[in-house]
Parts: sequence; C-alpha cells; structure tokens
Amino acid sequence: MPQSPLLLRRLLRAKDKMDASPHEAWPIERLAEASAVSTAYFAREFKKAFGLPPHRYLLTRRIERATALLRETDLPITDIALQTGWTSLGTFGRIFRDITNESPGELRTRTQAAADHARHVPECVMRNAQRPNLISAVLEKRRSKATGKL
Repeated sequence: MPQSPLLLRRLLRAKDKMDASPHEAWPIERLAEASAVSTAYFAREFKKAFGLPPHRYLLTRRIERATALLRETDLPITDIALQTGWTSLGTFGRIFRDITNESPGELRTRTQAAADHARHVPECVMRNAQRPNLISAVLEKRRSKATGKL
C-alpha cells in the first residue's frame, strides 16, 4: 500500500532536520516527534519511504560530511570527527573504516594524491561515486568479513 502524501511530508520534515544538522543527536523519539507520529511507526515508514532505517541514513550523512572534510580541508581528524557528530574518535574511526574500507587518514592521503587527476570530473559525479553504501548494516558487513562471505 503506498504511503500518503501527508505522511511523506512528515517523514521529509524529519529527514530535512537530519540533513540540516547531522552532527546533532537524533534519537528516534526526537525524529518521530518532528514527524508527529509514534516512534515504531516512524521507523517502519521511514525505511519504507527512503530505503534505509533512520540511524543508517544519519550515519550515511555523517560519513559523507566527514569524507568531504577530509578531502577538502587540512583539519585534524579529531576535529572532523567532533564536527560531524561523533563523541568518540575510536567509534568514528571504526565505523568510518567499516563503511569506506579505509581509515580517515588513509582516505585523506589517497584523495590528496589523486586530486590532480580528478580536476576535470564534475563534482556531482565524484560525490555520487564516493557516496557510502549502507544498504547492509555495519555489523552485517563485519560478520560477512569474519565468515569470509562477502
């Protein structure tokens, strides 16, 4: 059954709030309140509408922002982690590696070395190619690696 336009507008309101401030804490209760629906209903309908649960969507936004800051600035990795909403540098590094398959420092080194080659590629193409893939959960990826089934 398709979602009503009113519900989609409410879900978009919560999604827009996460997009505007991905560095803030966004517990499911706060997002559901912004959408004026119950928490369980919000989580279920958000995933149905956008293809990802709210937490994975927020992780995607944070990692995208961290990746952009690593590529475009010389800020210390600790500052980038704090600016993108992480309270623990260890958690940031672990999740960043799980999603991108490289540490923040490795990504910065690789992208700085490749910057000269990518000057003539449109930015929208580069961003789409570098968008993190969170279709499967981080824990699912770790289990797959541990069992050797990728």
